[in-house]
Parts: sequence; structure tokens; C-alpha cells
Amino acid sequence: MPILDVQNLKMYYRLPKGYVHAVDEISFNLNEGEGLGLAGESGCGKTSVAITILKILPSNAHILGGKVLFQGKDILSLDEKTIRSEIRWKGISLVFQGAMNALNPLYKIEDQIIEAVKLHEPNVSKEEAKERVRKLFELVGIDPSRSTNYPHEFSGGMRQRACIAMALACNPKVLIADEPGTAIDVVVQAQVLKLLRELKEKLNLAMIVISHDLSIIAEICEKVAIMYAGRIVEYGDIALIYKRPMHPYTTDLIGSFPSIYAEKTKLFSIPGSPPDLLNPPEGCRFHPRCKYAMEICRREKPAMLEVEENHYVSCHLVKK
Repeated sequence: MPILDVQNLKMYYRLPKGYVHAVDEISFNLNEGEGLGLAGESGCGKTSVAITILKILPSNAHILGGKVLFQGKDILSLDEKTIRSEIRWKGISLVFQGAMNALNPLYKIEDQIIEAVKLHEPNVSKEEAKERVRKLFELVGIDPSRSTNYPHEFSGGMRQRACIAMALACNPKVLIADEPGTAIDVVVQAQVLKLLRELKEKLNLAMIVISHDLSIIAEICEKVAIMYAGRIVEYGDIALIYKRPMHPYTTDLIGSFPSIYAEKTKLFSIPGSPPDLLNPPEGCRFHPRCKYAMEICRREKPAMLEVEENHYVSCHLVKK
């Protein structure tokens, strides 16, 4: 049984002009120790999926349907108290995008992690929590003596590691990393990705990596879900999808990234812009930008078909 099973998840944001279709019937699953990448352009709904799973939503967000089964238990059916005590941090933890802003500048990093531990495990003494912080710092490659520093005393890469340490403070089974390569240079980014990969293997963590950068996802994950305008358009084994992309958007997305191995070519740019999710297109949401669009693409939403083992595509061009 998958440790996390998301089924037909639907969440819209309410605005004065209408509803933003941010997460529209999303489905995927994640096994213990497995990595899944959520990839797509900015604004496609990747982060909205993560915060819906954990129910850390703004007041104008409305979950309209679906299930999020964590170890067989539907998170969406639980009350806030149960989610806070049993799911967040202890079951599923989130490393927020932008470590520069994720830590409180007024408190020592050690105190911030201890606060998270004490909130979710009130029986842990302060000394036990301090020792846990020191071990977490060792685990993520920071000298434990630096735990009493303030965030401004850390570099960007060290803050990213500190945020990962905080996310691991209550021994979660699933870790969600939202844009782990944001706002750090490529050298530090490589170190952070290596750390995430090692943690995944060492702790047998199931991991969801959210990124617009397909190379980051390839470093860590075994599966990938390609998102476009609130929906998953292609999903499955990462090697299969990278080698044989079948949705036009996936093909264009892969073609827009440079390769250090292939011949030098002009990078492809996907024409147009992502649709306004207050009023998304009927049928396939990619059809206004797709060079292969047919009349049926404008009228009917394509079903998600398994085109080969562990490879699913939602496109009218693809036949089972």
C-alpha cells in the first residue's frame, strides 16, 4: 500500500471575480522511500498541491473533493487538532520555498527547532530536544555548535540545510521540498540536492520535490508528475518520461532545457502564456498553445491513459 495516495484532489481559491482552479482532480501515489517530482511552469498549482495535502491553506481556499490517504487514513476528513498532532511534522513535513524567509530572524535557530519539537512532542524535555537539534545539524552537515546562531549568521545554503533539519525534527515519513534550488548558486544547489538524496536513502524517506527545473527532479526522484494549469498531464517513471515524453507540453518543457551532452541547439520556447485559471480553457487546457491541437481538444478533457507500464498520459493524440 502506498504511504501517500492522492485521489482526485480538487482545491479552488475564491476571489471577488470567481474561483481560481488551482488544483483540479489531481491523483498520484508515493511509496515508502520513493521520490516524486511535481514539475511545471510557475503558477501551475505545484505548491497548492503541497499545502492542500497538509491543509495549511489560506482562508479563501476551498477543498471541493478528493482524498489524501496517508498510511490509509484520509487527512482531509480529520479535524485540525488531529492533523496538527498526528500528521504535520510527525507524518508529513514541508520545507518551504525560500529558506531566506522561512526562519524567524529574532530567534536562535536552535530555539526555533526546539519549539517545533515541543509543539508536536510535549513530553520531550528541553535537554532532549537540544540533543536532537545537535544530531540533526550533524545529519545535514552543519557543525552542531552553530545551532545557537541566528539566521542572519548563516549563508543561504546553511539556512536551506537548517530548514531541512527543522523539517526532520519529528522523524516524518514523507518530506515535501518546495523549490529546494531557489535563491542559491549552482554549487550550493548541488550540495543541497546531494544532501536530500542521501537523506532519502539513509532515512528511507518518501519525498515530493516541487520544481520547475527538471534536472533537479531527475537528481532525486524515481517518478515525475508534469503539471499544467492545475492538472497532471503526464505521470510515471521518470526515465520513461524523459526518454519518451508523449504529451506535447512535456516534450516542449524538456526541449526548453539545455543539455550538456547533446549538440548545441537553439533552446525551444513554448509559445504563449499559461491560461488564466479564473477562466480556464475547456477541454485540454494546453490546447491554445499546442501545435497539434484538434477540435476534440477544445471540447473534451482527455482521459488519463496508461500507455505503457508506469507511464500515464492525458492527451487526445495518445491511444492506449
